[in-house]
Amino acid sequence: MHPHQTPRPLLVGLVAAGALLTACGSSGSASTASTGSPQAAQTATVSTATVAGVGSVLVDRSGKTLYYAGQEADGTLHCTGDCLNFWFPAVAAGDSAPNGPVAGLGVLKRSDNGQSQLTYQGKPLYLFKLDTAAGQAKGNLVKDKFAGADFEWFATVVSAAAPATTTTTAGGGGYGGY
Repeated sequence: MHPHQTPRPLLVGLVAAGALLTACGSSGSASTASTGSPQAAQTATVSTATVAGVGSVLVDRSGKTLYYAGQEADGTLHCTGDCLNFWFPAVAAGDSAPNGPVAGLGVLKRSDNGQSQLTYQGKPLYLFKLDTAAGQAKGNLVKDKFAGADFEWFATVVSAAAPATTTTTAGGGGYGGY
């Protein structure tokens, strides 16, 4: 983000009046890992929760949805710099894959800051700045751009709900309309 540029409101296309998505339930509990922003990581437990309109998704200890960028599905990190002001890496507690009932969790070492980041099926996981409470998935299907790189973000779904509506963002070239 340029020093004089301010975030723009996120325009989200939603079916129904669901600006706030609530967690309908939770199942299972997985291994301990840390999640949070680059400023402060907190210990969390990865588990699953049902988010209305999305399905059963991976969440951190506080019930916040974990996301991945389609451009990082191969495990290559592209969300760096200003991207990390909106998408916070799910920081792992250690350098080895967490144990627990959520299969497919792993860890990769970030080359930009040395953090151990949690992955799911090889995809680096993130929290979204605009998800301020459990059960929200405001970052699902968001498209944005940082340092010339286009991103499309997805809630880490382990069991899908009905087909989702595509998120619309304001303007081109900015920060996805945040």
